Amino acid sequence: MSSPAPLRSTCFRVRLLFAAVLFALFQLSKQDCVWYGVCNTNALGHSQNCPYNGTAKDMPQDGLELLKERCGFLLQNSEDKFCCDSKQVEILNKNVKLAANFLDRCPSCMENLVRHICQFTCSAQQSDFMRVAATQKNDKDVSYISAVDLHISTEYINKTYKSCSQVSVPQTGQLAFDLMCGSYPASRCNPTKWFNFMGDASSPYVPFQITYIQHEPKPESKEFKPLGPTTIPCNQAVNSKLPACSCSDCDASCPQGPPEPPLPDPFKIFGLDAYFVIMAAVFLVGVLVFLMGSFLFTQGASMDDNFQIDGNDVTDEVAYGEEESYFEKLGARTEHFLENFFTRWGTVCASRPWMTLVAGAALVVVLGYGITYMEITTDPVKLWASPKSKSRLEREYFDTNFEPFYRIEQIIIKAVNLPKIVHNTSNGPITFGPVFDRDFLTNVLHLQEGISKIDANGTTLKDICFAPLSEDGAAKEDSNCVVQSLWGYFQDDIERLDDNEEDNGFNVTYLDSLYQCISNPYLCLAPYGGPVDPAIALGGFLRTGDQITANTKFELANAVILTFLVKNHHNRTDLQKALQWEKKFVEFMVNYTSGNQSNHMDIAFTSERSIEDELNRESQSDVLTILVSYLIMFMYIAISLGHVKEFKRVFIDSKITLGIGGVIIVLASVVSSVGLFGYIGLPATLIIVEVIPFLVLAVGVDNIFILVQTHQRDQREPNETLEQQVGRILGRVGPSMLLTSLSESFCFFLGGLSDMPAVRAFALYAGVALIIDFLLQITCFVSLFTLDTKRKEENRMDICCFIQGKKSDNIANTEGLLYKFFRSVYVPFLMKKVVRVAVMVIFFAWLCFSIAIAPKIDIGLDQELAMPEDSFVLHYFQSLNENLNIGPPVYFVLKGDLSYTNSTVQNLVCAGRYCNDDSVLTQIYLASRHSNQTYIARPASSWLDDYFDWAATSSCCKYKPENGDFCPHQNTSCMNCNIMKNQFQRPDKQNFEKYLPFFLKDNPDDSCAKAGHAAYGTAVRYSNGHQRLNIESSYFMGYHTILKTSADYYLALESARKISANITQMLQGRLIANGVPIESALTVEVFPYSVFYVFYEQYLTMWSDTLQSMGISVLSIFVVTFVLMGFDVHSALVVVITITMIVVNLGGLMYYWNISLNAVSLVNLVMAVGISVEFCSHLVHSFSISKSVSQIDRAADSLSKMGSSIFSGITLTKFAGILVLAFAKSQIFQVFYFRMYLGIVVIGAAHGLIFLPVLLSYIGAPVSNAKLRYHSQATTVVEHETALAGIL
Repeated sequence: MSSPAPLRSTCFRVRLLFAAVLFALFQLSKQDCVWYGVCNTNALGHSQNCPYNGTAKDMPQDGLELLKERCGFLLQNSEDKFCCDSKQVEILNKNVKLAANFLDRCPSCMENLVRHICQFTCSAQQSDFMRVAATQKNDKDVSYISAVDLHISTEYINKTYKSCSQVSVPQTGQLAFDLMCGSYPASRCNPTKWFNFMGDASSPYVPFQITYIQHEPKPESKEFKPLGPTTIPCNQAVNSKLPACSCSDCDASCPQGPPEPPLPDPFKIFGLDAYFVIMAAVFLVGVLVFLMGSFLFTQGASMDDNFQIDGNDVTDEVAYGEEESYFEKLGARTEHFLENFFTRWGTVCASRPWMTLVAGAALVVVLGYGITYMEITTDPVKLWASPKSKSRLEREYFDTNFEPFYRIEQIIIKAVNLPKIVHNTSNGPITFGPVFDRDFLTNVLHLQEGISKIDANGTTLKDICFAPLSEDGAAKEDSNCVVQSLWGYFQDDIERLDDNEEDNGFNVTYLDSLYQCISNPYLCLAPYGGPVDPAIALGGFLRTGDQITANTKFELANAVILTFLVKNHHNRTDLQKALQWEKKFVEFMVNYTSGNQSNHMDIAFTSERSIEDELNRESQSDVLTILVSYLIMFMYIAISLGHVKEFKRVFIDSKITLGIGGVIIVLASVVSSVGLFGYIGLPATLIIVEVIPFLVLAVGVDNIFILVQTHQRDQREPNETLEQQVGRILGRVGPSMLLTSLSESFCFFLGGLSDMPAVRAFALYAGVALIIDFLLQITCFVSLFTLDTKRKEENRMDICCFIQGKKSDNIANTEGLLYKFFRSVYVPFLMKKVVRVAVMVIFFAWLCFSIAIAPKIDIGLDQELAMPEDSFVLHYFQSLNENLNIGPPVYFVLKGDLSYTNSTVQNLVCAGRYCNDDSVLTQIYLASRHSNQTYIARPASSWLDDYFDWAATSSCCKYKPENGDFCPHQNTSCMNCNIMKNQFQRPDKQNFEKYLPFFLKDNPDDSCAKAGHAAYGTAVRYSNGHQRLNIESSYFMGYHTILKTSADYYLALESARKISANITQMLQGRLIANGVPIESALTVEVFPYSVFYVFYEQYLTMWSDTLQSMGISVLSIFVVTFVLMGFDVHSALVVVITITMIVVNLGGLMYYWNISLNAVSLVNLVMAVGISVEFCSHLVHSFSISKSVSQIDRAADSLSKMGSSIFSGITLTKFAGILVLAFAKSQIFQVFYFRMYLGIVVIGAAHGLIFLPVLLSYIGAPVSNAKLRYHSQATTVVEHETALAGIL
């Protein structure tokens, strides 16, 4: 019988063995992992994992080191078992670098994203949240995973998306999600779309399908435990080494600024326009005071309804009975001196007419020869921007230190009579604009290809185009050229229109492809290697006043825009090939639009040179109109100067020859002025050719009428020769001619102080022309007049002076019809008391009304007005205004002595991590968030931030092992750079200088998206010296909002300057606080630059410039009038008051006739001041020398003698010529010349012939006793009427 102990022992061992087997079987059945290792590589080079249902395995040491790079949090508990091997970790790090290119600048975003990637790749509990959805076998019969389901918490996805949603891409000024959300731009991206894109196997970046299955917060599933890593908000630091995201990548990190100030309310009083209320009050008070003074406190014996010109002079007793002041004596002596001087001068010229004419002609020929040296400026920049203006200097700095802004050749093709397209998709119907019609797109491509083949004497587009991705100096192909075209999405491949697939019963066509490309242009790069911005390539998808937003539907476009960028050069000689090609381009487009374009296309186009070319053509096309205008004025002058008393003497009494001679003298003065400045070297402008003859005619013709018609009414004294009579006549009218000529000349000379080149040139040319015209009139015209008078006295025919008529008794000089009308009808009516009061009230009301509306005059000049009505550029401007959907680029240029290798200085500039909250780029970013006020639409690109990101990726920087020179990162034969980093993970001082040129030469691609050649190749100006790199200046490019009106443009400039001024102040203050010498710190400056600034800067100060020019001009007239009128302050004030009213009322007319205030209208306003002198000074001078008793009698006397001259010599002459300008082809002529000239003449005549005589009757200067004494002593015979009159 056996013992029971061995049996029990055997039973125990059996149980122990059974337990061991069960444990082993349990371990074998445990599925902590779903994959392990790599067992397949697909056609795209992506590695795919092997299925594995076992437990986690030990990670070798090299694998642990690789995990520390991105997944260090997995090693926190000394964990060394994972469901991945070293190869998988290496692949993980490589794939994460693609996202790191864009997201690494925001540490918490990158950390949050990487946490779930690390966990589903290597976690020892993979099976808790992931399962294999599909496997496949390769050609070696090895299974690999082709799809997985990843269960993940919705909270994690949402928080990770939120932390990354504002990360920017400095190169483009856009958001990272514009590149990382598949077919959706950042504006349409959301957490689900983002994660779905990251798991979509159809993407070239995803090795296998990853289906993210989201789980809302609720009790855990029995089958799965959703992956839910902890997340860090973007405004919190990841750890002590990684700071929070910067303001430009995380709004929560931005400093809280003051709230936006509300828009100022319109200036109103009692709910009404304040200017109208104020001026209405002024009018009522002024009229009340005036009426009380006129009717209650005055005796109006000589102002009754039966007023007649009595012609009574002040008696000698009165003249001798009153004491004379010093200024009266000085004025009398001045008047006496001038009269004697002009009398003697006129006698000499009349006595030697041929000598005088020859001498004058010789002077004109000598001065006129200078025209051969004349330069005409047509460059708009040189015309309207002062060489010393801030924008001109900044433009010169930008063009010199960087490449000038590229030249643009653009075509806008609008669809005509084509319906919209409704395309059914699996996501619902999508409506497309008519430009997406298949045939329409085909015609667009054919046009684009035709333009690419344009040959200008061997120069094609590829020879001159802007190609940022081509190597410097390397030969370019057509595909290297930047062409912003809708066809860029299809690589210019017409066969893409035939794309046709099926998706759940719906046809997938080229429309679906275009919709994806428009939604995210970075998915469909153009042949040149960069994106096509739909806001540039499409038009007509925005309503008027709208800006591009997240909900903009580009697919509704009704216009396609082709934009060809041509490389620009600061040196104009280097532009010859581009200019020749542009000329051929315009010829090609003119031919295409006239004969080849489809009936469904409306094509508008332009080239960079077109505006200047059309301005030149415009001036030439309007030459005929100008000549006709002048010819009509010449004919009127030649005919109206004659005083025909009998029909049989019509060919004798006419003065056509004299009139033509007077006109020739006017033109000779213009030629002499132009020639004189040709010698000096002051460039002329087309405005001078078009405006100055008109101005000189206005002034010169009036003097001619005065001189001739004074003689016609004068009787030769006994024993007086003709020469002496002509001298006496000139002595009488010469001071008045001198007064007007000097007043106007000084007015224009002071106008030459303007900084605006066109205004300055006009003022100087006009001032000299008026002086020369005056000199020729008192010499050559006096001689011509003497010869013509002798011809008449000898009864010789006008023009054919060699033919002598029949002898007849000389007919005594008589008064002309117009003179009689003024003296007998008009003057008595105007001098009635009720009429005078009514005139004062009406003109005061007119003045107050004009003052109220003048501040509302628009400032600016619409581009359309500068073009002829038949210009293709005008059609382009109109189309551009309708279809423009993106604002122009703006460059913030940073210059000065900055040490970019210093981390403190870097933080003052950059916008990434560790950067200051008020850095340069952060301030620009904050400004872009308030685009409705700042006009900044996008944050500026930052070469500095991208350089840091590029340097952080070791494989992006490469050098040639044989010499250490730069090598493109795509070249596998080159060595990776060993860039040493500082505590901010940026290149240290030495490496920063060494590798910055590498960054600026490296072309971007998927593996190194931050390479800087394309975006920043010309953005950094640096030099090498003393074994160090010195950055002299650089720029950061952003975009303005859509700008359409002149106000938009100059307000955008003003806003950009305010932003730059704040940045400059910050930089200088911080540098000084950091110990930088003050002299060095003050050299640092930020200024904005955009191509349009130089044209619109003038509008920032247009009102102040206008008021300054007007003020200086009026002041000069006051001084000259005061001196030449015998120091008569009354007369000077009357002239100034009247001229000021004319200009103010002209401003009111500008408002109601839609004439904007700009450089052209400013020139006309300056000219208006000059012409106004003609309407005022002659009348006031006649009033001052009148010997009638009362002010009313003197006003009536001066108007009866002077009114007909003003009416016929200025008003009718100009009126005839102005009417022709209404038929000019140029809109700028119709608006700024016809309308303003007509206003100047009508308003000037109204004030000179109606208001001024009435004003003189109230506040005219009192009788000068000294002048009366002089006249009583100098005159021994009864004076005939010596005033001046005009005759028809």
